[in-house]
Amino acid sequence: MTTPLIDVTALAQALEEGATRLMDARATASAAAPLRVVDARFSLADPQSGAQLYARGHLPGALYADLNRDLSDLGRTGHGRHPLPDSEAFAARLGEWGIGPDTRVVVYDAGDGSMAAARLWWLLRLIGHAHVRVLDGGFAAWQAAGLPVTTELPQVTGLPPYPGHFDRSQIASVEQVQARLKHAPGWLIDARAGERFRGEVEPLDPVAGHVPGAVNRPFALNVQDGRLRPADDLRAALQPLLGTHAPEEVVLMCGSGVTACHLLLAMEAAGLEGARIYADSWSGWVSDPSRPVATG
Repeated sequence: MTTPLIDVTALAQALEEGATRLMDARATASAAAPLRVVDARFSLADPQSGAQLYARGHLPGALYADLNRDLSDLGRTGHGRHPLPDSEAFAARLGEWGIGPDTRVVVYDAGDGSMAAARLWWLLRLIGHAHVRVLDGGFAAWQAAGLPVTTELPQVTGLPPYPGHFDRSQIASVEQVQARLKHAPGWLIDARAGERFRGEVEPLDPVAGHVPGAVNRPFALNVQDGRLRPADDLRAALQPLLGTHAPEEVVLMCGSGVTACHLLLAMEAAGLEGARIYADSWSGWVSDPSRPVATG
């Protein structure tokens, strides 16, 4: 099983090796592929805060990816609060960031990967980029290890648009969700907090509740001390939620398609590979009042 994570020690070593190669005249084209680090810190409550935190200090060489600007297309309607970006636009952005098919990519956010490192990790995989990892523990773990941060902006040589397109088979459509409402539980897992899932509170969307038949696994339960729980613990907790369904039959959702990616990250770390994301998620579901809603 290949982990989707990288720890701070391994990343620090990779960055040091990259700097050494740049200064070594003997380095050849056979050296390890280039490494690109991307900072995806974001707050739903304060959308400008991620960029501000990046400006105050980030990992050496890191670029900044904004959830609203780079990882979503807020101009699309009917697809929730964070609609997926256009595939071609995202490919162009990757090229601007100097990310090509051979580039090793590490993404991080403030801590556990939920806002919004896992979203970028998923989008990269969606477009066909396999060489991507999420920094376990994020910026907080990097700082706790006493590793260097900088305010210096990286100099990036742009590339042509990434030569790929989103694999739509990894995205569950609203029609596919509607067609499975009467299936046995375990095929649809909602990553929102329990009180939102039950419909007791709804701070972000106009309707409270959940899609009928969904089961709840708050993404925060997959985290311990700012990092993903050990793989065996995750598997023990997540496997029973699937019921009789294989992982590749499972669809994940949340409020707007962001923390669902974190749940996917946890499943992949646990060896439960192949689940899809309902990217519109709850905010997209309730954009049509004719769709059924459950509470409790």
